[in-house]
Amino acid sequence: MKGRILIIEDDPHISRILELELQHEGYETRKYADGKDGLAAASDGSWDVILLDVMLPGLNGLEVLRRLRETDETPVILLTARGALPDKVSGLDLGANDYMTKPFEIEELLARIRVMQRAGQRTGTGSEDGLKTHGKLTVNERTREVNYGGQPIDLTRREYDLLVFFIEHPDQVFERDQILRHVWGYDYAGETNVVDVYVRYLRKKIEQPFSHPLIRTVRGVGYRLEESGR
Repeated sequence: MKGRILIIEDDPHISRILELELQHEGYETRKYADGKDGLAAASDGSWDVILLDVMLPGLNGLEVLRRLRETDETPVILLTARGALPDKVSGLDLGANDYMTKPFEIEELLARIRVMQRAGQRTGTGSEDGLKTHGKLTVNERTREVNYGGQPIDLTRREYDLLVFFIEHPDQVFERDQILRHVWGYDYAGETNVVDVYVRYLRKKIEQPFSHPLIRTVRGVGYRLEESGR
């Protein structure tokens, strides 16, 4: 079995296609058509990836995501309607890892699921005690805990992976495509602006509260981590 995928989608045609295609690829699946039921199933914490429709009866997808992120970091791919930009932005702000716009190709969805799984299985190559430091910033790779000057910082799985990548390559300039390949995976099929979104998330959580300039924008190229923290 490749993994367990939870499908929360109220369109019976779409949910059935997803179920059949994912099972054909070797995934175990379970599907729900109601937001409340889907949240209850998602909260048991045993899923590798959750496919979450935004427009759901009972409880809409964004509210399901908000509640889920209070206690759980399981990768979530939002399923959104074409042109629903506010839903996409809100979903990313609430902690979604990616989104797919309907109608979508199943091959692309499968590629993104594989990326999510690789990210979850990624292990670091830090020091013997599992700690990486960058100035006052400390990352514990064994517990995936991050703190700055002793203050804990709560990061999502993707934010954490992006931060570790930067810490492993201080003062190196990376283009967005390079960051996508290393953090999201070589077969990532989404848009490169997802890098900008997650850099903004890191800045909001690490730079703004502590007035610590961490990730620099290299105009016309991409991003780099400052050589030394403050």
